[in-house]
Amino acid sequence: MNCIRYTLYVVGREVRGIAVLNNVMYVVRAKSSIISTYIADTLSPISEFHVEGMTRPIDMTACRHDCQLYVLTGSKCVYRVSTENQYEQWLTVQSSGDVVKISVTSGHVLVTSDPRNLHRYNTTDRQLVNAVVELPEFVGRPYHAVETTRETFIIGHWGTEQSTSEWAVSK
Repeated sequence: MNCIRYTLYVVGREVRGIAVLNNVMYVVRAKSSIISTYIADTLSPISEFHVEGMTRPIDMTACRHDCQLYVLTGSKCVYRVSTENQYEQWLTVQSSGDVVKISVTSGHVLVTSDPRNLHRYNTTDRQLVNAVVELPEFVGRPYHAVETTRETFIIGHWGTEQSTSEWAVSK
C-alpha cells in the first residue's frame, strides 16, 4: 500500500491558480496582482512579484514548451508571464459570457466560458484558431477543459443528456 505524505504551507488569501515549472510553484490569489513563488518539493517561499494591471485572477496554467505562465482574469484578460518575471497583457477573450478556466498545450491556450463555449488561441500569434467551439445544449455549465494531443477536448461540466443535476466529463 502506498502512503501519500502531505506538507502544509499556509499561503494566505484564496488561491485561484497554481502552476509548476522547473520545480518552482507559482501561486496567484483572488483580488491580487501578486504571483508568489515557492520551491515545489518543499513549499519553501522564494519570492513574490507584481504583475501591473492584473486584477481579479481566476485561474492560472503553465506551458512547459515555452516556459510561460498564463493567468486568466475576471475581466477576460489573459496575462502571459515568463519565469523571469516579465509579463504582458497577452490577449482579451472575445466572449459574451463569463470566462471560467484556462488550460494550455504546447501550441494552444484554451479558455472555457459560460455559456457553453471553448475559445482556442494559438500561443505564437494569439489568433483564435478556427471558431469558438460551442458545446452541446445539455452542458449546463462548463467548468474546465483540456485539449488532447489529437486536438480533441475533454470537458468537465454540469449537466448530462439524462440529468441536468449531475457533474460529468465529456470528450
